[in-house]
Amino acid sequence: MPRFLGLFLMGTAIFVVAACNRAPQTKQDSPLRPTASIKDIMDSIVDPSADGIWESVATVVSASGTEEKRPRTDEEWATERRHAIRLVEASNLLLMEGRRVAAPGDKSENPNIELEPSQIQELIDKDREAWIKLAHGLHDAAVPALKAIDSKNAEGLLDAGEGIDQACENCHLKYWYPNQFAGLEAATKAAK
Repeated sequence: MPRFLGLFLMGTAIFVVAACNRAPQTKQDSPLRPTASIKDIMDSIVDPSADGIWESVATVVSASGTEEKRPRTDEEWATERRHAIRLVEASNLLLMEGRRVAAPGDKSENPNIELEPSQIQELIDKDREAWIKLAHGLHDAAVPALKAIDSKNAEGLLDAGEGIDQACENCHLKYWYPNQFAGLEAATKAAK
């Protein structure tokens, strides 16, 4: 019995020493390599994909008559599916640890309306849970578009487009132009 106890204690000690010597995992150990900024992902993936979905179903009235625009061929539905997949997966790309809002030195294109990238980064860093929730909102809004596309349901795709628009707007109101309505309210009060 004493020999077993000694072997057990020695084995436990070796295990504890090995576990303590194991280096903690850091962000540098991640296999992910975020290169593009959030702005880059918005400009190159989210915006064109959302536009593709929003423009896929429409009623166009012109001098020559009314045209009901919608995907009709397998190729057109496949194009819309690519748009929806990009939106769904872009929401995951937006959440990658280490991804910055914009490249260093980038400035707002409309500083009187939009926050500067550094201000947006500060808001995200201060409340990461809200950022995650809003990115998940984009994901959850794009999934119905994907389902409508897979069932070739143009009305469902149109309805899903509204949800995508709302998800985008929810995020923009918090991070991109949160003061837009504050200025409008102040102007309205001043006019009264």
